[in-house]
Amino acid sequence: MDLSGATILLTGGTGSFGNAFVERVLGRWPDATIRVYSRDELKQSEMLARHGDRNVRYLLGDVRNKTRLARACQGADVIVHAAAMKQVPACEYNPFEAVQTNVLGTQHVVDCAIDSSVTKVVALSTDKAVNPVNLYGATKLCEEKIVVQGNAYASHSDTVLSCVRYGNVVGSRGSVVPLFQRQAEAGLLTVTDERMTRFWITLDQAVDLVLFALDHAAGGEVFIPKIPSMKVTDLAEAIAPGVPREVTGIRPGEKLHELLLTADESRHSVETEDVYVVLPEHPWWTDEPRWLEGKPLDDDFTYSSATNTDWLSVEDLRELVG
Repeated sequence: MDLSGATILLTGGTGSFGNAFVERVLGRWPDATIRVYSRDELKQSEMLARHGDRNVRYLLGDVRNKTRLARACQGADVIVHAAAMKQVPACEYNPFEAVQTNVLGTQHVVDCAIDSSVTKVVALSTDKAVNPVNLYGATKLCEEKIVVQGNAYASHSDTVLSCVRYGNVVGSRGSVVPLFQRQAEAGLLTVTDERMTRFWITLDQAVDLVLFALDHAAGGEVFIPKIPSMKVTDLAEAIAPGVPREVTGIRPGEKLHELLLTADESRHSVETEDVYVVLPEHPWWTDEPRWLEGKPLDDDFTYSSATNTDWLSVEDLRELVG
């Protein structure tokens, strides 16, 4: 999608993804305008200092506040919905807050996008939405369902809504990387379970996926990147070679391995060279066939961090985390 001259609303735009997205989009389309919509004025001021006044507008607001969000959506061509409560323990302890932000906030984004005739909406999801075992994952599953079926409400407009779903982001805020780096200085790393594996994606790859979705979405797809897995013990060795480790036990709401695609979803999914595409199971808004160029998946196919064919070595991880 050509974003030249486009106005893009980026919810939750002051996080790791938001900063990378702004840098990429304005580097490629300098005449685009990005509206960063978020709650934290300090992070907005830090982002302004980092990026300068390069066609970026900073709007204080919460996706829970539909009136404010509707004003922010006016005149927008594209919405990238990244706002979310993401910390698993915080969501478990504050379930009503997580639902209001991640579920009701997403519904507000969909409603406001349709009412403002936004052309494309891409919402960011996570592997924790697949067979969720914690509230965060459950709210992101709801987010996906709301965005996908939002296309039914938008069937008489030009608004196209889709999702991207990916795994752990290298070095993002709240990730295990800065935790291991701090613990390495103290001389002891804590690992919940030495068998644990995770999918691994860089910020650049995450931005690539969103831009791919903006280019290719016809409505209701969930785009999943083909990305490598890593072992948590290999990550610990990459960050702190030789530092002792303490196994603390798996935490509530945590999985040994993550899934990005289930066998049930694979029956209505296709793959291309770089992505898996989960097609809407109930596309009430259209009868047109699509993604005919994609290759159907086997009925029992699953995409798990434990059985992935692409793995990052200790050396690969050391290079990624710097």
